[in-house]
Amino acid sequence: MDKVRSALIILEVTIGVLMMVSILVQTPKATGLGGTIGGGDGGRGGGYRTRSGLERQIYWTSWVLVAGFLLVSIANIWVTTHAK
Repeated sequence: MDKVRSALIILEVTIGVLMMVSILVQTPKATGLGGTIGGGDGGRGGGYRTRSGLERQIYWTSWVLVAGFLLVSIANIWVTTHAK
């Protein structure tokens, strides 16, 4: 059971790092609260635009990583509490 727990911890750390990278690589849609309300948009339409191509792929990849991180975390908790 210790090998499973060690593998889950390594997997959790790996997914966490990949998740941080995928979130930090994403292009921001607006420049803070001012960009969302409509000021200081620089001609980008107030931050309301659609994702296309690589932006969409990175966006959905980050959601898959979030779901994977959640599942691995729950599995890690279950293995830890049910270990003898």
